[in-house]
Amino acid sequence: MNWPALKEKLNLYERLMRLDKPIGILLLLWPTLWALWMSALGRPDWVVLWVFVLGTVLMRSAGCVINDYADRDFDKHVERTKERPLTAGKVTTKEALALFAGLSLAAFALVLMLGNERVIWMSVPALFLAASYPFTKRFLAIPQAYLGIAFGFGIPMAYAAHLGDVPPEAWWLLLANVFWAVAYDTEYAMVDREDDLKIGIKTSAITFGRYDVAAVMGCYGATLALIGWIGWRLHLGLPFYGGLLVAAGIMGVHYTWIRGRDRMACFKAFLHNNYVGAAIFAGIALDFLIR
Repeated sequence: MNWPALKEKLNLYERLMRLDKPIGILLLLWPTLWALWMSALGRPDWVVLWVFVLGTVLMRSAGCVINDYADRDFDKHVERTKERPLTAGKVTTKEALALFAGLSLAAFALVLMLGNERVIWMSVPALFLAASYPFTKRFLAIPQAYLGIAFGFGIPMAYAAHLGDVPPEAWWLLLANVFWAVAYDTEYAMVDREDDLKIGIKTSAITFGRYDVAAVMGCYGATLALIGWIGWRLHLGLPFYGGLLVAAGIMGVHYTWIRGRDRMACFKAFLHNNYVGAAIFAGIALDFLIR
């Protein structure tokens, strides 16, 4: 294979992994960082930190590949996704599965570097969740809740990496991430609702119906309440609650964007959730920093 052809193939793999669209990495990374800082009381082990950051990139990329593999016959009927490399026939299914396997093995190799038996065993359900999520859109009324577990499984793994155990606090933080994922991915699903109805995919935007905006805001509220309660148990102070207040303000802005259910406004709100995760993390990190 000559260089131009190889370069084109690598570009297609990059698109398949969505490395050109880092929002998914960020939405996966912020909850992991919340957990790393909370589990280490603001002083995370730097090896653990880098393993989890790199693992997040690899597993999100693997998740995108298997998602496109699962949805390859659906995506061709959706305007926004019909030109994805796998659906458009520019990448074969064998290539996609090989890429998924390679990314998963690389992520597992990172976990092995930690030498933590609990984390190693937890990586098995983490991989299963990432690989099975795309198929839940066939039968779950709110597959976004499953996505929240898959996207947030780095939370209990982060606690296990630092503490050798997974306390109840980690599972509550995972639940907070589930509510957040339902909120932002419902905004995302509101963009494709008409196409999803035609092809028979189940999403929270369809399930919630005319209560979709109320459901998004309710999930946002549950996210803040749970994280606030965890912070209270850890005796966090004003910087932490300041971060939650900023996040709440951003969520309020999202309401003004999604209440009209305009497709592009809903997509804008989805992308803007990066700032929600960043504000919460900034509050956590600053609070531990000034102690």
